[in-house]
Amino acid sequence: MTVDREAARRWRLVLGRYAESRLPSASAFGGSDATLERTLGYLYDREYAARGHRHEVGEGGSLDPSALTAINWLAQAKELFPSSTFERMQVQAIEKYQLTDLLADPEIAATLEPSRELATALLTVRGKLDTSVEAGVRVVIARVVDDIVRRVRPRFAAALAGRRDRNRRSPQKLVQNFDWRATIRANLVNADPDTKKLMIDELRFTSRVKRTLPWDVILCVDQSGSMASSVLYAAVCASILAALPGVTVRLVLFDTSVVDVSHLAHDPISVLMTAQLGGGTDIAGALGYCESLVTTPARTVVALISDFEEGGSVSHLLATVGRLSEAGVTLLGLAALDEEAAPIYDPHIGARLAARGMHVAALTPDRFAEWLAEVMR
Repeated sequence: MTVDREAARRWRLVLGRYAESRLPSASAFGGSDATLERTLGYLYDREYAARGHRHEVGEGGSLDPSALTAINWLAQAKELFPSSTFERMQVQAIEKYQLTDLLADPEIAATLEPSRELATALLTVRGKLDTSVEAGVRVVIARVVDDIVRRVRPRFAAALAGRRDRNRRSPQKLVQNFDWRATIRANLVNADPDTKKLMIDELRFTSRVKRTLPWDVILCVDQSGSMASSVLYAAVCASILAALPGVTVRLVLFDTSVVDVSHLAHDPISVLMTAQLGGGTDIAGALGYCESLVTTPARTVVALISDFEEGGSVSHLLATVGRLSEAGVTLLGLAALDEEAAPIYDPHIGARLAARGMHVAALTPDRFAEWLAEVMR
């Protein structure tokens, strides 16, 4: 009986007031269920309404003691649900149910829980939102960007401070300077042939030599519909690189057209508010434009951030990559990452790009910093 009652309670919360003819009211289960139902219903009843369902009010009147507003809902949901659940609900509120009241007032928008998922959702739907909520969108994106910059900038600064000098040891024990080859060699005397284990007594770290010659880094970023998360990170990476000495950054966004936003590379928020996610993908055209920006091939890195789903000419794409590689340009291909940081890309095109001289990998921003450090020697 207890199991049946708990099952009924859960189904009531899932189905909401539309189940009242078959299940007891939420208040009948005691506790805070009525409040939970009201908070869930404020958001998810929109799903029923979109499908043409209507809620008939009985003799007792509305189940809601007071009508929730978007702002009240936000505060109540934040209090009632775990952080991970609340973050998911606020993303659905904006992305799926267009609950834009949450963004109408920048001060209210600032109370949203900042997350990469929320920023990605805003970037995806921004073109469909009324201009009246633009200030609120900017507030949320700024908070997410600040958080990412705070976490990623130290890795970039350390990794790109200079090239590794494996012939010189460093007293600074930084993970970016960890020399695993030297560490293994130094501890081989501790190898146990019976257990086939190596006991590490001493860690080795390399020093770094500052660069004396500048590098040009061209970030070529796919802004087609599936690339919101990658565009977010690319904008952050560009701003960090733009602030480093000895690095000149060009930032190019593309779908079927190409937009050079290099003048905004230092300002990731402006880049993200400029990006127009959606449309097709013409990687060949974008790399052709990047080719025109190359002045010193041997000291230029072109980093293509894309899912490699080419909508233009594949032969043109491969020919452009081949020319850049033969000229001495360092080519990096970063596969797009999904919401779980898993790579999403066309492996067939990725393999063909690699065959033409592009180094292809799926990396998080901090690993991208280390990759750049390795090639910019």
